[in-house]
Amino acid sequence: MINRGGEMEVFVRVVEFGNFSVTARALRLSPSAISKLISRLEDRLGVSLMVRSTRGLTLTAEGEAFYDRAQKIVSEIEQSERLVTQTAEEVRGILRVNCNIPFAQHYLLPIVPDFLERHPGVTLDLVQTDLPVDLIYERADVAIRTGVLADSALKARRLLESARHVVAAPRYIARFGEPGSPSDLVNHNCLNFNIRRSLDVWPFERKGTEGADRLDQPVNGNIRVDNGETMRQMALAGLGLARLSDFHILPDIEAGRLVPVLEDYNPGDLEPIHALYVDHAHLANRIRVFIDFVVQALRHRRDRYLSRT
Repeated sequence: MINRGGEMEVFVRVVEFGNFSVTARALRLSPSAISKLISRLEDRLGVSLMVRSTRGLTLTAEGEAFYDRAQKIVSEIEQSERLVTQTAEEVRGILRVNCNIPFAQHYLLPIVPDFLERHPGVTLDLVQTDLPVDLIYERADVAIRTGVLADSALKARRLLESARHVVAAPRYIARFGEPGSPSDLVNHNCLNFNIRRSLDVWPFERKGTEGADRLDQPVNGNIRVDNGETMRQMALAGLGLARLSDFHILPDIEAGRLVPVLEDYNPGDLEPIHALYVDHAHLANRIRVFIDFVVQALRHRRDRYLSRT
């Protein structure tokens, strides 16, 4: 494929420097390479662009016309490159973020004003959903997701991880009692998800004199939801037991709005939360800066959640 832009730049530089050797040094090429490139350009165009003599280089009429147009095109290319570089350095443009609902509601939205104040050139395009997302198809720059990651070509940066607990509202416990063991859950209304990652079993750990055995307890209930925030609201309303993470419900537990149950059987597993993005050799600065900002903003929260595990 012919590199017309490269040919034009060499031709323009030859005219500006007036000498093949000086042009060669400026472009880090050999004088013979410059001479051959100009000859190929003339052969392709079918005209003579310049006359070479011991006195220097003189443009033909065709060379003058070609130089006028080529100089403008080379200048536009240089301006375009400067614009892209400047934009990347200034942190600006549309930032498309796809975030699971609980994390967006409780942690991302409160820090958005500070981020946008620091980077006024960024326009945030935020979608909240707990459903799996294809970043490329959805044209998202960043996706924030909870849970164990599936094998993926996406780059992942861990934001935090927090313990899960089975919880219920005091009004639910007052009405239906507190389960004493995982097997008691067959007599309780257990809230669950209706999305693909949903499991109809909750993991527990039965501790004994010889260690601990993993127990997967089947659960059932009359409510299935598609996101963790709705499940939290259902649990707060006293409609059933829910298994949710500290990052989502810790303030409710501390305020007594939700009560952890079956803690003697808690398996101690952690739910990781990651920022996912497509790994580019030249990652847009707005993406890098946003992820760094979220990590920094969550630093004190990470310590708080891990201290409870």
